[in-house]
Amino acid sequence: MFDPPRCPHRNCPRFRHPRPGFYRRHGSYRPGCRSHAVPRFLCKSCGRTFSRQTFRMDYRDHRPDLNARLFQLLASGLGLRQSARLVGLSQRCTELKFRKLARHLRYLNSNVRGPFPREIRFQLDELETYETRRSTRPLSVPVLIEAETRFVVWAESAPIRPRGNMPEARRRAIAEEDRRLGRRRDRSRRSLIRTLARGARLVRDHERVVLETDEKSSYGPLARKAFGAERLDHRRTNSKLPRTTWNPLFPINHTEAMARDLMGRLRRESWLVSKQRRYLDLGLAVFAAYRNFVRRRFNRDRASPAELLGIVPRRLRWGELLGWRQDWGRRSVPLLGLDRSGAAARATSA
Repeated sequence: MFDPPRCPHRNCPRFRHPRPGFYRRHGSYRPGCRSHAVPRFLCKSCGRTFSRQTFRMDYRDHRPDLNARLFQLLASGLGLRQSARLVGLSQRCTELKFRKLARHLRYLNSNVRGPFPREIRFQLDELETYETRRSTRPLSVPVLIEAETRFVVWAESAPIRPRGNMPEARRRAIAEEDRRLGRRRDRSRRSLIRTLARGARLVRDHERVVLETDEKSSYGPLARKAFGAERLDHRRTNSKLPRTTWNPLFPINHTEAMARDLMGRLRRESWLVSKQRRYLDLGLAVFAAYRNFVRRRFNRDRASPAELLGIVPRRLRWGELLGWRQDWGRRSVPLLGLDRSGAAARATSA
């Protein structure tokens, strides 16, 4: 039987400080999309009602039965239009459902991981893509992984200035976009700082941190600032070396190749390119959740990267990632549900 761990209304004192018996049962209702009744509750403190469904990721969804299927399609390289055809939704409904799923998975990626329990080895690299138009709106995407398990710690996009060959037609197109949208600023350094900070929070108590990158000059100073110069072991590899399995950076190169294969938005020549980079970031969250929790590290393995790091007890199914809401941070119900007493253990103690 479900016992709510807290009042879900943020302005209620029982949201931050739940107490035993803060609620009473308030009947139930039967939603049209489910075959079973959903229990309702009344908070004694704020007097507002809520249900078990309020704590679920598919809260207020009209077709929750399609969420896992859509997640599976989007994490397998399909675009929104083809996914809409296969699940039987309109393109607009598919777009909105994708955004909701992706934001949930981004919260989940941050909530479930804690400090890494053992000595780890980070690898960092940047891949380039674009939004809307290749010649005028390029993007840099820093990707940080744990090399042994292939766990994707963080990935996000950042605008950069166009570079490379500049024929006259391209110069005119860049000038026109600068006039219409404002001069495009290079935000890649800020993105790198945020990405390294994500990794630094996971190794706060480690005496030694190994980071492997190519020889880009900006990586060293930023890494020393993020991890601390006294404990950082920064190993550099020439980016011109063949990208074979013998290359020390093969894990990050392989992860980026997998991302391009499983995300149509990252393919070099594709109709699926993101029109705005914030939606590319949502796509990256979908890829990271799939890579970390659903897919095996290698085909010969049984365990996922998150399982190898001890974050989850086993490799998860598609639908298990789309269960409990995660937008309340550490106050969210744990990923795999409730403890034996029926209450959310981590959510209650947060």
